[in-house]
Amino acid sequence: MANDFNNVILIGRLTRDAELKYTATGTAVAKFGLAVNRKRKQGDEYIDEVSFIDITAWAKLAENLSQYLTKGKQIGVCGELRQDRWEKDGQNHSKVGVTANAIQLLGGKSDGGQLEQQAPPQKPSASAPEQGEFLDDIIPF
Repeated sequence: MANDFNNVILIGRLTRDAELKYTATGTAVAKFGLAVNRKRKQGDEYIDEVSFIDITAWAKLAENLSQYLTKGKQIGVCGELRQDRWEKDGQNHSKVGVTANAIQLLGGKSDGGQLEQQAPPQKPSASAPEQGEFLDDIIPF
């Protein structure tokens, strides 16, 4: 008998800022929406299609990244599909979302148009060029 496998990888943009809350037992949970775009050909034209997916992150992942998960930010998510089921007014409902196992911040610019700083700046050595002297040669945009 083969083992089942549930893994999804998505790259998209956040539709809203992450909302960080804590459960009654103190576990952090962050919830946010992701828009994933794709183009498909219909006749001679390409049509944009968007899928909106609800993402949930738990514990340290939620605490560590929630402050960076802001609307419009491009991210990569690796996680598992989860189906929520409930009954309301006698009708059965269900919704599929993703529980994140890993989140990668993507893109190179922040909302202000400045390059994001990925690591703390290092003190230049005596022979090092001035900060930004070769920046135009390194960054292609």
